[in-house]
Amino acid sequence: MQEDFLHYIWKHKAFDSSSLKTTKDEAISIANLGHHNHNAGPDFFNAQLSIANQLWAGNVEIHIKSSDWYVHNHEIDKAYDNVILHVVWEHDTEIFRKDNSEIPTLELKHYVDNTLIYSYQKLIQSKSWINCETDFHNVDDFLLNNWLERLYIERLEQKSETINQLLKDSNNDWEAVLFKMLLRNFGLKVNGDRFLSLANSFDFSIIRKLQNDVLNVEALFFGQSGLLVENTIEDAYFNDLKQRYAFLKQKFDLDNRAVLPLQFFRLRPPNFPTIRLSQFANVYTSESNLFSKVMQLNTRDEFYKFFNKGVTAFWKTHYTFAKTSKSSQKILTKPFIDLLIINTLIPLKFSYAKAHGKPIEDSVFQLIKEIKIESNSIVSKFLELKPIEKTALSSQALLQLKQHYCDKNKCLQCAIGNSLIVKN
Repeated sequence: MQEDFLHYIWKHKAFDSSSLKTTKDEAISIANLGHHNHNAGPDFFNAQLSIANQLWAGNVEIHIKSSDWYVHNHEIDKAYDNVILHVVWEHDTEIFRKDNSEIPTLELKHYVDNTLIYSYQKLIQSKSWINCETDFHNVDDFLLNNWLERLYIERLEQKSETINQLLKDSNNDWEAVLFKMLLRNFGLKVNGDRFLSLANSFDFSIIRKLQNDVLNVEALFFGQSGLLVENTIEDAYFNDLKQRYAFLKQKFDLDNRAVLPLQFFRLRPPNFPTIRLSQFANVYTSESNLFSKVMQLNTRDEFYKFFNKGVTAFWKTHYTFAKTSKSSQKILTKPFIDLLIINTLIPLKFSYAKAHGKPIEDSVFQLIKEIKIESNSIVSKFLELKPIEKTALSSQALLQLKQHYCDKNKCLQCAIGNSLIVKN
């Protein structure tokens, strides 16, 4: 037996409440189960009960055994002075408050159907990829779709926490936050943190000052990334960037010691950091006030058109400084822009609306549903278990489900787990 299961039973009143009695044989009638508290203090606040025909209003504490009250030192904690009922699975000792008044105890195991216990144990003790793997295909489509939408909102809420911290660090400069998040996501999984360390190595005000000259911006990026230290490259473009960076370094007192080394190994050439940094430089020098313009975009096609950017002339025939390659425009691809929309642009739209007390526009949900479902091992496995709407909303929600519920055995907090426990 686990305490969170007892919380679930109490919260959902999943027990026979028609003839409840305390361990002292006093009748209990429940008017209000109370509000579930996930922070420090009693487990349920503001419950309303009748015990032995006496009305009580206060808190409810839940434990596996009565003696856990003393194990957790609640008898000396003022936060527990207003507990009116101690709900336990097994009663093994009497419990008293600091003033020596006895707290009524409900031994719950006498009122819970064994079928419910079996269903819970069957689910939580599964050794499968996810606990409900064998039953996932039976989940009601309406329930699943509603839960996935809630999970997606939850994922956006979590991403908002990161955005809020970036806002705090940049004195509420949304343009600076967009710059850092966008640059990080241009690095994808391999160079994401490295690109973020690059963004953190100088103040965004420098970008504002250099925004009219793409070569200066490239010099800043490549120089801060440590890509301009080679002395054997004889190329006019490379040497021009070196000279520009030397000037910028002195003018702005630049320091790149905290910038993480960029990774080329096992990357396809189109994803080389050199190419991504040139594309990013072109984005920021071809558009001013990027944040305000992004906030006005609502459809996938609008984003595709807006981010239809390539590289500067040198990179059309290079992937690295040292070697020439076949000429290509190296325009940002639609799948890459989709990732920017999913991981940067929608979260920013969501956070901006939330910060200004505005309702989340339907266009945000329409936009995420316009994008195809992401391809990864987690999503693929879920699709093997059950047909699911193939949109990016689904893939983002499934990642949230696996990482924050399935992997942490939070079946009791999951709508799917709840439905299977009751159903079985």
